[in-house]
Amino acid sequence: MKIIIKTITDITKMRVAGKLAAEVLEMIEPYIQPGISTGELDSICHDYITKIKHAISAPLGYHGFPKSICTSINDVVCHGIPNNLHTLKAGDIINIDITVIKDGLYADTSRMFIVGQSTTLGHRLCQVTQDSLYLAIRMIKPGIRLRKVGQTIQSFVEKQNFSIVREYCGHGIGKFFHEAPHVLHYDADDDGVILRSGMTLTIEPMVNAGARHIYVENDGWTVKTKDHNLSAQYEHTIVITENGCEILTLRSDESLPSIICHYN
Repeated sequence: MKIIIKTITDITKMRVAGKLAAEVLEMIEPYIQPGISTGELDSICHDYITKIKHAISAPLGYHGFPKSICTSINDVVCHGIPNNLHTLKAGDIINIDITVIKDGLYADTSRMFIVGQSTTLGHRLCQVTQDSLYLAIRMIKPGIRLRKVGQTIQSFVEKQNFSIVREYCGHGIGKFFHEAPHVLHYDADDDGVILRSGMTLTIEPMVNAGARHIYVENDGWTVKTKDHNLSAQYEHTIVITENGCEILTLRSDESLPSIICHYN
């Protein structure tokens, strides 16, 4: 599949979609409390996206996915399906993954939330995963190999004695939910892709506290760690600029600048 270079108009629309996706994660934070169900979180996010922001939740119905958001708790790596029976408890870590469509353009983002008082391991895992994403974003600029993204993330994560999930990756995004290229979070063949201004993609490392191995549950969606150790993920949608990148899904609680420039 050919990589789609976005126009100025496309990027302007993606900024709107990205801001909206970030706002969903900001909006839902106060609701992340012991006792709330993931089904309730889904309903709150769905109503916010559709009724307040007049946008579309991209996951709903995508290849049959039944909900508007993904809620991945503790040993769930990704694609957890919200339901009204699964309630959060103190010490849980949960990833909420939001993808919205606004004016025909997509934006995709996720972050971890800690329910009540976290365990030492849960807190450290979330911090390392977020730091690995930030490290990758900070080195993005035109002219570098895509492979460098995965090398940067893998090197950092493995030095912390954690592991990188290899079966799922980031991706191009914009006019479609998933576009070329695949953005791998470990050192692997990138088909020679060199980053160019106007490319829009997600970086979304999935980091396991134990081994990297995973399995998919019988529902066909829920991905879990094989050893049932914790897993964490953070994700941003970015656009590559003439001298760096712009984070389209940056939240107000983050210290990273939205525009990162390299002048050498």
